[in-house]
Amino acid sequence: MKNVLISNPKKLAEKIKKISQAGSGGLHVLSDFDRTLTKAFINGKNTPSVVSILRNGNYLTPDYAIKAHELYNKYHPIEVNHEAPRAKRKLAMAQWWRAHLNLLIKSELNKIDLQKIAQSGGTKFRTGFSAFVNFLKHRHIPMIILSSSGLGGDVIKMRLKAEKLFYDNVHIVSNVWKWDKNGFAISVKPPIIHALNKNEAVIKNFSIAKAIKNRKNILLLGDNPEDLGMLRGFNYNNVITVGFLNEDVKENLSHYKAKFDILILNDSSLNYVSKLLKELAR
Repeated sequence: MKNVLISNPKKLAEKIKKISQAGSGGLHVLSDFDRTLTKAFINGKNTPSVVSILRNGNYLTPDYAIKAHELYNKYHPIEVNHEAPRAKRKLAMAQWWRAHLNLLIKSELNKIDLQKIAQSGGTKFRTGFSAFVNFLKHRHIPMIILSSSGLGGDVIKMRLKAEKLFYDNVHIVSNVWKWDKNGFAISVKPPIIHALNKNEAVIKNFSIAKAIKNRKNILLLGDNPEDLGMLRGFNYNNVITVGFLNEDVKENLSHYKAKFDILILNDSSLNYVSKLLKELAR
């Protein structure tokens, strides 16, 4: 298929055979959210993450955007500096997320703000997403959306509900807000999930842990090689990794090809992933 690249066809065929032999009862899907399940571009314009929509908008107190950008400018260069020790980057990410979450509370984040973002049109699910999720529902295959979003899982849930796709088999593992009676954020339930501790080890704190205990074959979806870290801490048998290389394909192709089994190029649809899923779950 156009815009689909298989890194090692022989190796992939072996994985497909092993996973399909176990069937849908041994499988779960583990996915990032922003720019993985959602499109990276809308009408040719780069799509921001949901927290970027808040940071770049006019939603909270007047000084929120200024302070949020200061944190971004301080910590984002550390996040993307892969030459720096991982422990240093991980510490910096924990500091950033904690500072930003506290800033959101001080800036009077309300559930209404999240609803506005969910309805803003700033994000759009990939073509084929509905068919993909409906097949998972039909075959009772859990899908875990593992997101380090600074806004938590509420916006993701709102977006899925708006599309009538928030099914019982869809589980969101993300930062969880506590709200007061007026809908204002007052704290975040531990653990705080950030970009470098986003892995299945944190799932033990969520109810989905028992449901996937014996589902040790994984279809992993992500748009960044860092998303492969979602596997860290989980005892699995087989995994097929799908990487969404949305832009700068020529510059990043060799790096992504070395990391992922399958590449979906140029912000393309989920159609190939659905086709693969049907092979794995037969």
